[in-house]
Amino acid sequence: MNAVRNYQKELDKILDEMAKKGSAAGTDAPTLFLHSCCAPCSSYVLEYLRQYFRITVFYFNPNITEDAEYRKRVAEQKRLIAAYNEKMTESVDTNRGNGMQTGGYLIEVLEGDYEPARFYEIAKGLEDCPEGGERCFACYELRLRETAKQAQAGGYDYFTTTLSISPLKNAAKLNEIGEKLAGEYGVAWLPSDFKKRDGYKRSIELSKEYDLYRQDYCGCVYSQAEREGRRVSYH
Repeated sequence: MNAVRNYQKELDKILDEMAKKGSAAGTDAPTLFLHSCCAPCSSYVLEYLRQYFRITVFYFNPNITEDAEYRKRVAEQKRLIAAYNEKMTESVDTNRGNGMQTGGYLIEVLEGDYEPARFYEIAKGLEDCPEGGERCFACYELRLRETAKQAQAGGYDYFTTTLSISPLKNAAKLNEIGEKLAGEYGVAWLPSDFKKRDGYKRSIELSKEYDLYRQDYCGCVYSQAEREGRRVSYH
């Protein structure tokens, strides 16, 4: 029987090795291309990792099948990043000239193409799958494959996703897909299970602090229908 992997410990090991080499400080800090599903989920991840990496947030979520909902979520993502960057103060360590800020590095953001047709294509035949099943796994791969592709094109050191912060997302499957794509695209996958160490709880606290819009479904029409069905059953 295979042992259950602890992805948080694997991440800890990588960060510890970086700290020992001093590679998390200065202009040689590694770059991370971070897929984000939404502002609330990214809030903790950015707070946590910005001290180690120069992060570019990649907002690519074709699963959000209503245009108005997509626009609302991407605006919140950009607002959060702007607030994080504005809140930072210049480091007093000016002699090193390393660009480091108090609390970490400035965060960049890249919005991917909004292409819901790509989601519908991978969802064909999986429309009736329950939330958290094979349709979701196909959606994970759709978003992570585009992330890996863009990370390769941009010459990033690592790529990963904020998705594992959600208690509803399968961290083992996300890491399995990420590792597979790392082999295909030649960009290192950063293992994660961001819900660990009260990451999800912290994301809720940060959402309140920044008054972030917290959606109650992933964004696709199928999860929306499932949500509405639960609401009906409660009455």
